[in-house]
Amino acid sequence: MLYLLLVVTIIVCALLGLIVLIQNPKGGGLSSNFSSSSQLMGVQKTGDFLEKGTWFLAIGVMVLALAINVVAKSGGASSDNSGMREQVEKASKPSTTAPVQQQTIPSVPANQPGTKKP
Repeated sequence: MLYLLLVVTIIVCALLGLIVLIQNPKGGGLSSNFSSSSQLMGVQKTGDFLEKGTWFLAIGVMVLALAINVVAKSGGASSDNSGMREQVEKASKPSTTAPVQQQTIPSVPANQPGTKKP
């Protein structure tokens, strides 16, 4: 379910970007290409369609973002992290094995060459 919502969100974001890029910030945009009134949608309807599409897709992105947040927190990833959770619990507990023996470093005798006497 989570992956489906992510794919739909990416598609909606791409469509929103395309619709915004089609529009001209000064009101020309795609509607400036329709100079005659015999076109399919006409000048005014093109602007209305792009504006409504922008609002629809923007609201869709917000709703999808909330839905992804709810689905992700509902436990979609809890079963996937069970092995990781066991490793964290195992590492956080102190071990009850026998203590490690300390190794002593042999001291260098004072009469060997290469050692300096104080």
